[in-house]
Amino acid sequence: MNSSLLKQLLTEYDAKRNQAIEMAERKKEELLSVNPKIAEIDKELSRISIEASRNIIHSTSEEKGKIMSELKKKSTNLIKEKNAIIKELFQSTDYFEPNFECKTCKDTGFIQKAGKTEICSCLKQKIYDIAYNKSNMGNLEFENFSTLNIRMFSDKENKEKYKSDISPRENMNLLREKANNFIKNFDDPQEKNLIFLGGTGLGKTFLTNCIANELLKEGKTVLYQTAPVMFDDIFDEKYGKNQNPIGLEKNILTADLLIIDDLGTEKVSDNKIEELFNIINTRLLNQNHKITKTIISTNLTAQELANTYTMRIGSRLAGSYRFLRFFGEDIRLKKGKKEI
Repeated sequence: MNSSLLKQLLTEYDAKRNQAIEMAERKKEELLSVNPKIAEIDKELSRISIEASRNIIHSTSEEKGKIMSELKKKSTNLIKEKNAIIKELFQSTDYFEPNFECKTCKDTGFIQKAGKTEICSCLKQKIYDIAYNKSNMGNLEFENFSTLNIRMFSDKENKEKYKSDISPRENMNLLREKANNFIKNFDDPQEKNLIFLGGTGLGKTFLTNCIANELLKEGKTVLYQTAPVMFDDIFDEKYGKNQNPIGLEKNILTADLLIIDDLGTEKVSDNKIEELFNIINTRLLNQNHKITKTIISTNLTAQELANTYTMRIGSRLAGSYRFLRFFGEDIRLKKGKKEI
């Protein structure tokens, strides 16, 4: 991992955490100035705690139990009284708690898991966004389920043209439903990965961003790569051409959701086919001891995928991926990408 990038992000985290704590302290000071009862309760809580500590030192085991029981009773009553005052004023007892951006790590960037310190998913995602996603996931603000305009898709059926008995609009409704099921069941190992098939301007990227948006809200990490760039960067990293490597391949294998866009537009080679198999297989076999899912987007048909990337990869895709076909008119030509 790039140490300068991590240092920069941790500096930002420290500033963000300190700001949240300072704001919480400011709110507390403002309340104490108009409601001294809160300060009296805090002072009393501190006093009885110190008094109990002194008494315990010179007490027998039986006396210590009574002291602790009495301390707990007094503290509980005082805290209830304090919370009642706060709730009456602000409708919430956590009004004085720092409002951290990440509730999981409290804006430290790290969490404790099974006795070990790990990077929080929020920090991982920031690293992904800066290092990998900046040119691929820049439209999440505009491309999400709330901005998906289903009326942009034709409601006219054309079996001969679309090779389907339903209209593009009805198809997009079905695709949206399957995307929501994918999000809902993301942590279910039985939930299949997704392959989006279809030409340009049919909504593949838009729906991909809708899914990414929702999973980011749930604290999942999302790594988004176009196939040509992904393969080039992996091999640059392997052969030392990348002057600033930050572990792309490892992150590709371990990200909660990996999005491979435009598969089939890269110059195919045996090395790239082998690398693609390794990525697909490792993530399917759960070799990182976690649930990981993948979305592949391509202009190729299912048969063209098998023909291009060998039957071995085709077999993995057929068994563990759900193929979703997009069809209709090129929406980008009609209204512009942001209005889909």
